[in-house]
Amino acid sequence: MRSLVLGALLAAGAAGAQTSPLPSFEGQVIYQVMPDRFADGTPDNNQGVNLDDPRAWHGGDLAGLTGKLDYIKALGATAVWLTPVYQQQTALTSGTAGYHGYWPADFRNVDPHFGTLADFGTFVKTAHDDGLKVVLDQVINHYGYEAAAVKVRPEWFTTDAECQASTDKDVDCPLAGLPNLKQSNPEVTDLLLGNDDFWRTQGVDAFRYDAIKHVERPFLKTLFARDRAAGTWTLGEWYDADTGTVADWQKAGLDSLFLFSLQAAMKASIMNGQGLDAVRAVLERQGELPRPGEVALFLDNHDLPRFAQGSLFEDVGRERTKYGLRALMTLRGVPVIWQGTEIAMRGGNDPDNRRQMRFEAQWTPDERAVYDVARGAIAARRASPALSRGTLALRPVPAALSGDLLLFTRVVDGQRVLAAWHNGKARRTYSLKLSGLGLSAADMAAAASLFAGQDAKLSVKGGYLHLSLPPQDAAAFPLP
Repeated sequence: MRSLVLGALLAAGAAGAQTSPLPSFEGQVIYQVMPDRFADGTPDNNQGVNLDDPRAWHGGDLAGLTGKLDYIKALGATAVWLTPVYQQQTALTSGTAGYHGYWPADFRNVDPHFGTLADFGTFVKTAHDDGLKVVLDQVINHYGYEAAAVKVRPEWFTTDAECQASTDKDVDCPLAGLPNLKQSNPEVTDLLLGNDDFWRTQGVDAFRYDAIKHVERPFLKTLFARDRAAGTWTLGEWYDADTGTVADWQKAGLDSLFLFSLQAAMKASIMNGQGLDAVRAVLERQGELPRPGEVALFLDNHDLPRFAQGSLFEDVGRERTKYGLRALMTLRGVPVIWQGTEIAMRGGNDPDNRRQMRFEAQWTPDERAVYDVARGAIAARRASPALSRGTLALRPVPAALSGDLLLFTRVVDGQRVLAAWHNGKARRTYSLKLSGLGLSAADMAAAASLFAGQDAKLSVKGGYLHLSLPPQDAAAFPLP
């Protein structure tokens, strides 16, 4: 259900959008990193590190991340999203350290566990020199539980009485008990807007905003307008957002949101084998989106169990992760790969889904095979303007096949690609009348999938499209 306040915000946002520049990440592929769990480049800052404790610091830092940018670039990503690197509260809460970055004490400084502002500058310069954009996580809802500001500036935070009296508990009550900021307080407004300006001066290209569902809407309107005026791309997290929620916020001035409903459908369809109708149902709503090419697409992230964890059997989890990665790269939007998904890392709920990243020398041959699929799928997407930026049109299939076969075209500048997701448990050949698919094409000999190393073929003859598809996989084919 959408609030009346948001409705008013939409109208204002739509008016502003007519003249404001529109930063774009269409065509980008984002790699998500949690620095503490990625790579340790400077052992000297490893105070409190305990690799055996999933709730403790693990030693990853900005120097380590900078040293691994070649790995991220080689995978094919074009942007790096860091979870927050601010200075965190030093005290533990419920036995957990602020390794994740979401318990800030100082928004304009780097936590000593990660390094220094100079280290951040080195990271940004190296990333930019490598052609990678930098997306920084921004916390705008709260401070850490033990942050000094909670006691020094109590007027910045909502009280229990205000929470109890509120008709909008999501905004006026603490999220997970965290000190809840009043964004309407002028000092808080200035602080948060200034935080954005500060990190922009450090070279950040885009912001990912945490937990926007819990932030005051008028403040968000101001924030997004400033970002857009500055040319900063914005990505919001509204947990469990569906197409309608994403559409509303794009109209309100946010460039992108994570489409959680598509992630859930892909997990059910691809990992759990429940058929492809749920994915089709989400894609059928894409016409509601003002900017479908900007929507963030993902298989998993730091707040969800790992995609590969969806199967009890590790080999099945790996094979279906390959399927999911290829499928993700056929969709319209901005793919986001959480560190380790490219090798089908496993992990349950937080913090198990945040295990230490492992690199090539530590991989098994099976993990290397998943990586090769990920890298190949990203390369195919980036090499194809249609897969990177094309419009998406679903193609009808006979009702009897709808659970096992999903077809859609991606088209840009006259280039056409047909994407085929196959949920069948055995290899199968499909012969479908082109007119029934709403397509026309000249006869063509068998063409291989755009994804390297995949045994999938498409041919056209006598008004029929012929597809030979491996089981439980997604393919993409050029169409004349």
